[in-house]
Amino acid sequence: MNKADHGVYAASITPIDASGQPDAQRLIAQCKWLMEQGLTGVAPLGTTGEGNSLPLSFRLSVPALFRDAGFAANKVIFGTGSCSVGDAIAATRAVTDAGYTNALVLPPFYYKNVSEDGVFNYFDQLIDGVGTDALRVYLYHFPQLSMTPFTVPLIQRLKAEFGPIIAGLKDSSGDFKGTLEFAAAADDFDVFPGSEAVLLEGLSKGCTGSISATSNASAALTAATYKANGTSEAAALQETLTAVRLEVAKFPLSAALKQIEAWRRGDDSWRAVLPPNTVLTETQQKQLRDSLQALEPQACVLGEQRAAS
Repeated sequence: MNKADHGVYAASITPIDASGQPDAQRLIAQCKWLMEQGLTGVAPLGTTGEGNSLPLSFRLSVPALFRDAGFAANKVIFGTGSCSVGDAIAATRAVTDAGYTNALVLPPFYYKNVSEDGVFNYFDQLIDGVGTDALRVYLYHFPQLSMTPFTVPLIQRLKAEFGPIIAGLKDSSGDFKGTLEFAAAADDFDVFPGSEAVLLEGLSKGCTGSISATSNASAALTAATYKANGTSEAAALQETLTAVRLEVAKFPLSAALKQIEAWRRGDDSWRAVLPPNTVLTETQQKQLRDSLQALEPQACVLGEQRAAS
């Protein structure tokens, strides 16, 4: 089974060390902790992980480190998208060379108003360049940032050409109607909303879980909500989970999630972000903390202080 398991994934934050460089060992420790909270898996090196602000050399090194740390192939979806198809091939080959198969790939996002033929050609070259039928590509639909959307006809064209290699899609557009259209676009095509605020409704309408930034903050609650699907406890859990998402999403996500991790660990080094992102201001910190404290203890976001690592 090459595909990622159905379920709930955290789009993992990337820790930054004192010299301003990404810290692979703390990333691995963070991802292990997220899965210990009950999440199905993790999706490192994506938007929340500041993937396109990371050095390519770091992105190339991470999959082998995850392999050496014992992460199962069906539990990790690595972000490998790039403006350059050559860089995307290199990043995706690093995934498959390490024994993994699942890659979350943005469309080429620098040039705007490109044709669907151009986007199709990008994925054609990517798949050919990686050169293995074991590859499973998850299309990353985030038009607010990429300005290059996927459409149902393009998905169907890619699926018809590449079959099981086109495994699914993460939809971070916030357009749930569109998410459901993607879920119905093709057979054997797994769609993960980018927000756990629609987790249970999505599961009931053909989606396969979620890949979410805020699951860094609400990992245990997200896992509990997914597990409770179909039970009497599910609605109340979903209500709290949605409230967490709405509060955190009022702030720049990477900075807010790193601030939450800094509070959990009592370690302000976790606040660090890569340019052009900036840390939360003192005013933003107070607003975020106040809003999260109002949701405790049900939200389990701030929780007990964790040991530094």
